[in-house]
Amino acid sequence: MDTTHANEGVKDIVRIILAVLLPPLGVALQVGLTFHFWLNLVLTLFFWVPGMIHAFYVILTRK
Repeated sequence: MDTTHANEGVKDIVRIILAVLLPPLGVALQVGLTFHFWLNLVLTLFFWVPGMIHAFYVILTRK
């Protein structure tokens, strides 16, 4: 296993942990300050669980 794949795995784990604790931060690290970040921020402010679900979706589908 080369270090590039190992580093990507660690980054994914960090993003997933952040998706649970601070969903908008996990999304921002994955896609930047795009529409998905702002949508996730609103979802998290009003309804925490949908914000987490959206964060998981963005993190796991955007490579």
